[in-house]
Amino acid sequence: MLLAIKIQAVQAQDWTLDDCVNKALENNKMLKIDANNINISKEKKKEVKSNLLPKFNATIDYKYFFDQPTQLMPASAFNPIAPEWQFNAAQFGVPHNINANIQFGMPLYNAKLLNGIKTTKIASELKELQFQKSKEEVVATVSNLYYSAQIIRNQIDFMEKNIENSTKLFQNLSLLKEQKLATGTDVSKIDLQIKQLQTNKQLLESKYQQTLNGLRLNMGITDAKFDVITQVDYRQLNEYATQTITDVKLAETKKKLTNSEIESLKKEILPSVMLYGSYGQTGYGYDKKPNDFLDWYPTSFIGLKIDIPVWDFTRKHKIKQKKLENDNVDLQIGLLNDKNTIEIDNTKLQIGVAQATIKNTKEQIIIAQKVYDSVLLQQKQGLASLTDVLMADNNLRQAQQSYLSAVINYLKADLTLKELTGNILN
Repeated sequence: MLLAIKIQAVQAQDWTLDDCVNKALENNKMLKIDANNINISKEKKKEVKSNLLPKFNATIDYKYFFDQPTQLMPASAFNPIAPEWQFNAAQFGVPHNINANIQFGMPLYNAKLLNGIKTTKIASELKELQFQKSKEEVVATVSNLYYSAQIIRNQIDFMEKNIENSTKLFQNLSLLKEQKLATGTDVSKIDLQIKQLQTNKQLLESKYQQTLNGLRLNMGITDAKFDVITQVDYRQLNEYATQTITDVKLAETKKKLTNSEIESLKKEILPSVMLYGSYGQTGYGYDKKPNDFLDWYPTSFIGLKIDIPVWDFTRKHKIKQKKLENDNVDLQIGLLNDKNTIEIDNTKLQIGVAQATIKNTKEQIIIAQKVYDSVLLQQKQGLASLTDVLMADNNLRQAQQSYLSAVINYLKADLTLKELTGNILN
């Protein structure tokens, strides 16, 4: 297992965070779904626009009457002195009836439809912002996974140094035992410590591979072989130019969409005008000898249809609802901006503390390592006890852990600052 991981580490290439982010933006499947949703919204906008174009329909209708429809005619049509309440049944027509028509319709004016085009345009903008928000979430996820992998690699490096230190101690104690200057119990303690460190290293290597698998999944390239760069970039306090965050842009666009819907509701009271018409042929046929025939007669018309809404009891309540929704959006935007301002200040303070802690703990590691080496040498010479060595080893590990904690705090705070200032995609 260890050999396999070691071979893979040699063969794998180190990828920077930018490499991983670019791969994710290119191949992430959720982003591809959101990109398709943008195209769907664009097609929806074209669909709404196409409602302004004329529509044509062709219909053919054939009927064969076994029994002709019966009409009731006033009896006075045949007998002038017949009472008005008396009717005679009569059947008209021929058994074969064929209608072939081409119909068309075109809106000349429809305020609601025209406003619907504007609404779909805003909806398309909303989809694009949602796509941008998804990209930001992918970048944040990939960055967090990358940072986690970096920390684990640093932990593995520290673990290897600790194993090396414990191995030197084990060799010293073994020599001292041969000289009757150390007990077998002391040697066994260090042997156990080495085995525990090796086990912890195996666990970290497994965790590292799992983190890389998470990176591969988010990058959409599950079969790629790579490692992250161990070195973390510690810059001075980052001054990102504050931009409008996507959450605020989404809220503002939703407000525009709601305003468009309000405008559409108000325009429902306006009349709509449609031009329509039809051209066709009507065929009448008789199939009895000797007078069988099939005659065709043209029929066509053009008309103007005006729909005038008279009253709708629900419209005003819908408008009030939309206005209240806009009030909530305004409050949400204000809350987002206020929260953002405070969180930016807090995050800058965290970054400053983390950077100072990183500098101090790096120095502590160097000092702790020197102390450990010195105590180990003294122990070899019989001038220090095993307890002194273990205490120096413990101090070294604590310094390493403090350093890694500070690095984690720095990386998370820096990423948070990018999100809060709207720079995470830069």
